Amino acid sequence: MKYMLIMRTTDAALESSAEIDFEEIINAMGAYNESLMKAGVLKAGEGLADAAEGFVVDFDGETPTVTDGPYGETHELFNGFWMIEVSSKEEAAQWAGRCPLGPGSKLEVRRVTDEADFEDYADNEYIQKEAGWREELGTD
Repeated sequence: MKYMLIMRTTDAALESSAEIDFEEIINAMGAYNESLMKAGVLKAGEGLADAAEGFVVDFDGETPTVTDGPYGETHELFNGFWMIEVSSKEEAAQWAGRCPLGPGSKLEVRRVTDEADFEDYADNEYIQKEAGWREELGTD
């Protein structure tokens, strides 16, 4: 089963991390990433640039509207993610619990859907194409 670990923050977490040497943060995250790699569970992971560099595409109107960041409250944003493949929800929770995040930070953990979630639509053209796309992209 694949799970996405979504790193979320709060204003308190930002204040707390400002008191820590940035190289210490890099080393802690690097060691965590290395442990995921050595265990063979890490599929992908990236940190994200500041929300001020991002934008939102809003589909509420007749045509999509693009709004430059920052957008939303701090606790609504996420700063990075990991994709892991593990045997169970419990194992995903164990890996999430090892992440070296500080006070005020949170990890949202979500299962990534797979073919079994769409069994009722197995004859759908795009469900059938999806398996080929995953293979082509090397993400199966």
